Amino acid sequence: MNINTKLLHGYPVICPETGASSIPKFQASTFHQTDVFNHKGYNYTRFGNPTITAVEECIKVLENAQFGLAFSSGMAAINAVLFLLSKGDHLILGKNIYGGTFQSINEFLIRFGVEVTWVDESDVNAWEAAIKPNTKMFYLESPSNPLLTITDLKAVTDVAKKHNILTACDNTFMTPLIQETLTLGIDIVIHSGTKFINGHSDVIAGLVATNDETLYNQLKIHQKALGGVLAVEEAWLLLRGVKTMGLRMEKSITNAQKIAEFLQTKEQVKQVYYPGLPTHPGYEIHQKQAKNGGAVLSFELETQEQVEQFFKKCQVPIVAVSLGGVESILSLPWLMSHAAMPEEERLKTGVTPTLVRLSCGIEDVEDLIADLEQALENNG
Repeated sequence: MNINTKLLHGYPVICPETGASSIPKFQASTFHQTDVFNHKGYNYTRFGNPTITAVEECIKVLENAQFGLAFSSGMAAINAVLFLLSKGDHLILGKNIYGGTFQSINEFLIRFGVEVTWVDESDVNAWEAAIKPNTKMFYLESPSNPLLTITDLKAVTDVAKKHNILTACDNTFMTPLIQETLTLGIDIVIHSGTKFINGHSDVIAGLVATNDETLYNQLKIHQKALGGVLAVEEAWLLLRGVKTMGLRMEKSITNAQKIAEFLQTKEQVKQVYYPGLPTHPGYEIHQKQAKNGGAVLSFELETQEQVEQFFKKCQVPIVAVSLGGVESILSLPWLMSHAAMPEEERLKTGVTPTLVRLSCGIEDVEDLIADLEQALENNG
């Protein structure tokens, strides 16, 4: 079954009771138990709900995984995975990481007694050199947010397996359609369902998939005990949004490639970060582990004044903290996605006040390029 067929027919999409063309919103907190002594169905939505189950079946199918879990946000999914670690454990992760993940590690994991080492994610040797006797997890994100640094997922995973270390990967930027992380050997894959999977900027959701039953059972406990289960309304909206994911991604990726190539020609742009460009330092590795460059790119302007003028003059993309919508979304990571990081840390990782991130939507690319061009005019 090919992807667009799978997105429409590969998981529960029809109500088994009524034949309705979409799974209903089972908007209930609790369920009647006809036989309290032998109950085998749903009982409480925090533990499970038919609408939420359909989402979990969906991510299983998209990731070709045995187990899937749906969470109330991408951060709820990330924290459920990070909380597999215990006091005294050692975590290794790339220094270019999503700001929310950075904050959670510094606000919680370190306070709870987890040791953390940050490495150059593009250097396979750095991962192995950082291993200690108590290392329990590699946490990966490729491409990274927002600089789109590439990690050789297969090589790093091979290192982890050699040392019996768990691997988790945030695959939000690439989605299951572009990068199949579990087949590369990753133990747990994480998605912000808020982004491309839902695709309409109207849902907050997180998703996790794995082929390891023991990990699934532990993560299921985290889902229930930490209370981060996906809400029913959001589950239904996600099921609606994911149906068009293949078509949306195809257009957004085409737009991103053309826009990245256009930005490379502009003298006002110091640097373009997009793994679909042969000039990207991680291009060859990315081409081996992903199908294309994805729909997100970042670029650096010369001065903060240029950035201010650029944001004022852009008319087509919305300016927001998220990504992955049908509309193009401009953001300034310095003040948005990475604002929780101390200034020194932001600068150290390359997140500067002049770095702009663009999530490409499905608009006509000619209109997007014309808008970006006029916003860059007299800006150099």
